[in-house]
Amino acid sequence: MPELPEVETVVRGLDRAMTGKIIERVELRRENLRFPFPDRFSANLEGQTVANLSRRAKYILARLSSGNVLVVHLGMSGRFLIDAGGAANFHHELAHKPAHDHVVIDLEDGTRITYNDPRRFGYMLLVADAELDSHPRFKSLGVEPLGNHLNETYLNAAFRGRATNLKAVLMDQRIIAGLGNIYVCEALHLSGLSPIRKAGSIATKRGGPGKRIAPLVASIRDVLTRAIEAGGSSLRDFGHTDGSLGYFQHNFNVYDREDGSCVKPACQGTIRRIVQNGRSTFYCAACQK
Repeated sequence: MPELPEVETVVRGLDRAMTGKIIERVELRRENLRFPFPDRFSANLEGQTVANLSRRAKYILARLSSGNVLVVHLGMSGRFLIDAGGAANFHHELAHKPAHDHVVIDLEDGTRITYNDPRRFGYMLLVADAELDSHPRFKSLGVEPLGNHLNETYLNAAFRGRATNLKAVLMDQRIIAGLGNIYVCEALHLSGLSPIRKAGSIATKRGGPGKRIAPLVASIRDVLTRAIEAGGSSLRDFGHTDGSLGYFQHNFNVYDREDGSCVKPACQGTIRRIVQNGRSTFYCAACQK
């Protein structure tokens, strides 16, 4: 499933192509994706100007001149492809199969935006902007990991008294929105914290945050920022809006590196793989304590 850096990469590509443009035509090539499309979905999009594109957690948000927001979740394999006129250039690394083109959006300037999703776990909603924060998909989301609200004080309070392991707490979308499996593994390794350690063990019971909280916050920001700059990680289905792939997977320190040597110069450890809450966790038991 695309994680936050991948979704942010897609948002930036769509923003360049769509913001300020009028949606001229919307073609639905099936009745549903993961869920049925909202009633009069095409009609409510056509004729609207795209005010801006943004991201909340792993959701793509396209705000429209009507006051509605087109909400898109990419699911496991969803991606957008942009044809700015003429033949689209789909890179060979991620083959484009037209049979999986489920939504086609034509803009006034001739740009065509195609939503392609082989597994159809993605979905699209249309929500009034004023009701977005209270919508069931959004009302319980935690802070953004790259926003100012994720700081040492906030994370210390979130960890305080918790016997749950660090990885599970960091992946709890009610605490931090959009932080996923790959980047939690990488951030924990960078900060030298074990994923199996109890979250409460690095938090103070009162007063200022524990000394290991600040490095963790910094590691989360650093890993996500570098992943966005690299265009995300292409493990299976993820691709940019131009069909190309992200490259951060070439910079993984622990993820998917079972039995590999730890990359930290002073560490002689080996990367281990365990399963936590049904997800693979990769870490170095020698330097992550």
